[in-house]
Amino acid sequence: MNLLMRRHEASPGVYFRPRRVLPIALIAALHLLAPDADAARGDRPTLGAERLSSVPTLDGNVLEDAAWRGLQPATGFRQTQPDEGAPASQRTEVFVGYTDDTLYVAVIAYDTDPAAIVASDSRRDASLDDSDSFRMIIDGFQDRQNGLVFGTNPAGIQYDGQLVKESTGFTSASGSGFNLNWDAPWEVAATTGTYGWSAEFEIPFRSLRYGGGEVQDWGINFQRNIRRNNNEIVFWAPLDRQFSILRVYDAGNLAGIEPPPQRSLLVTPYALGRAGKGEGFDGTIQEEEFGVDVKYTLTPSLTLDLTYNTDFAQVEVDDQQVNLNRFNLFFPEKRPFFLENAGQYTVGTPQEVEFFFSRNIGIDANGLPTPIVGGARLSGKIGQSTNVGLLHMRTEDVPGEAPQNDFSVVRMNRELDNRSSFGAVFINREGDGSLLPADQDDYNRTYGVDGRWGFGDYGTVSGWAGMTDTPGLDGDEHAYNIRVDYDSPEWSNNFAFTEVSEDFNPEVGFLSRDDYRKVEGRILYRYRPRDVAGLLELRPHVSYRGWWDLEGEQESGFLHVDNHFEWRTSAEIHTGMNFTYERVKEPFELVDGVEVPVGEYDNSEVQLVFMSDEGKALYGELRSFHGGFFNGERDTLQPTLRYRVGETFSTELAWNYNRIDLPTEDGAFSINAGQLRLTYSFTPKVLLQALFQYDNRSDRVGMNVRFSVLQQANAGLFVVYNEVDEMGFRKPRREFVLKYSHILDVLN
Repeated sequence: MNLLMRRHEASPGVYFRPRRVLPIALIAALHLLAPDADAARGDRPTLGAERLSSVPTLDGNVLEDAAWRGLQPATGFRQTQPDEGAPASQRTEVFVGYTDDTLYVAVIAYDTDPAAIVASDSRRDASLDDSDSFRMIIDGFQDRQNGLVFGTNPAGIQYDGQLVKESTGFTSASGSGFNLNWDAPWEVAATTGTYGWSAEFEIPFRSLRYGGGEVQDWGINFQRNIRRNNNEIVFWAPLDRQFSILRVYDAGNLAGIEPPPQRSLLVTPYALGRAGKGEGFDGTIQEEEFGVDVKYTLTPSLTLDLTYNTDFAQVEVDDQQVNLNRFNLFFPEKRPFFLENAGQYTVGTPQEVEFFFSRNIGIDANGLPTPIVGGARLSGKIGQSTNVGLLHMRTEDVPGEAPQNDFSVVRMNRELDNRSSFGAVFINREGDGSLLPADQDDYNRTYGVDGRWGFGDYGTVSGWAGMTDTPGLDGDEHAYNIRVDYDSPEWSNNFAFTEVSEDFNPEVGFLSRDDYRKVEGRILYRYRPRDVAGLLELRPHVSYRGWWDLEGEQESGFLHVDNHFEWRTSAEIHTGMNFTYERVKEPFELVDGVEVPVGEYDNSEVQLVFMSDEGKALYGELRSFHGGFFNGERDTLQPTLRYRVGETFSTELAWNYNRIDLPTEDGAFSINAGQLRLTYSFTPKVLLQALFQYDNRSDRVGMNVRFSVLQQANAGLFVVYNEVDEMGFRKPRREFVLKYSHILDVLN
């Protein structure tokens, strides 16, 4: 796995003109502070969970399975699109039952035209938005803020994810969000027939999280997509148009379920063989490794995870990125151990100021992997509303490159009514000092608090504050943020202020830039016309982001004016203008030999985005920009083409072309970066994937080929081949990995 995360010196640089931002801030404040519309919700729907007298046969054939007979289904689904509030065009029935150790859910998706059913993919966690599909969210604590999502399509895909700190159904500055990379052991089967299609879910209680009590009520909601009917989306518990299944605050009730108070112990040993040669290897290497992961459920709501000799050889390499500024690039976490309950540890603003960023564990100063000895994590709930997260990891030293490090995180969060919460976090890195002078301490500490207050049905006020402690830095080491969001069916508005001091240094976090004050805001209006050229929605909006240094000098500004046209087929066109300002205080290189000098740069550009119907076998997307760039010109084309054959084969070709002409000597150049991704699913659990990447900036070609046979979740057989070729400048780096892991359920 390529864990390269390049850190660029963040020389501040952005300027903003008050005449541009003040009207936006004033209008945003008026809308944000306006009272909520009178949203008469009525009672949430309730479905009774029933104990099954027999275990269903997991083949997807619900109609002929006697286990489901006599159960009362959830029905009465209503649309969020294309016709908000209207009854679903097709009948849907959902049954929920359970045994001593397993939750079972069955869905019958009736369809008057079963030949038109779309099943676009069978890979685990592939998108369910571009096909007929069904998904549900389960809130086992009924706290209306957290949940687990399970879904499938007519091909029987396994789709699961974890929602933490739900606010509006979208990732927010307060750390709420949906983690699609969360995986758990469970099974599903689907089938089609003359009636439509149906599916059966078998979810062990040990894969769920819930509170205490012999008889419980949970939060639950169901979503069905009917792709051919103008991308129809319907819910059992009705939602406003701006929300998704992640709006657990408005979920219905699952009553009378009796989950077991059992404990579970899952042990996942692995064995790995690796062979490699070329750049970075000392000759040809052959090595074997062994390790183990342990998951012990102390209570149904509190889990202890242990890992020894942690390895992530099966994880897909990072997507390459083109950096055309002087700030740090963000690469998302992909390693499975760090993904479960990841949102619980999040404090800060995603991809901008993150107090804890797990990719810093196991990465040396050059951005290369370092061995992880092991670690432990305790996460979950104490009681009904207190979340706890404890993490400790140790990495080995790499002589001359990286010291041995111990990483510790303590996180507490208390949930309140109406999507509100407050919490605190402490993060510590303790090194062995092997690369520092004897009299210099080797540690870094971060302290933080955060909170969120929900007002009405659509508003939230959130914020965070923190400070760091780093030997050798004795200036201001603080940062804070406050943000207001308002998201109604018609309006989506926000306003935020952030300050980050020059010496704020979260070494186990992520910081895109430092020494700044930032003001940002957005006003977006959703309008749904009636019978106008097949349009579903228009979204005119204006947004602004502006940065100043702490001396009051304006550094960066970005004003965006746009309108999104979305058709009922899901095709979209975005048209917009961007007005930018950059104050460069220190020169920096865009590419080798091309430098942006000190100066002020005031530019504008036009942008056009086109996205075709995702439900079709052939999908195209084009993002384009043309205009000023550091007082020169830039033309950017970013086409993406996807093609699939049934639910088994898919391919995606993406290209990023930039032609840049700066008013400096040798300032004209082009950057090309491309990706080709091929996927073939023999079955939903047997998968062959290949990723090819190229960019002419580094003259590097990369290949990552992975074959996997999954037992369940992230365990099974993995065969991986990696190659990186720097176009003849160095010997190609080639690596072959064979890994096998198996989940042992010790207590069952």
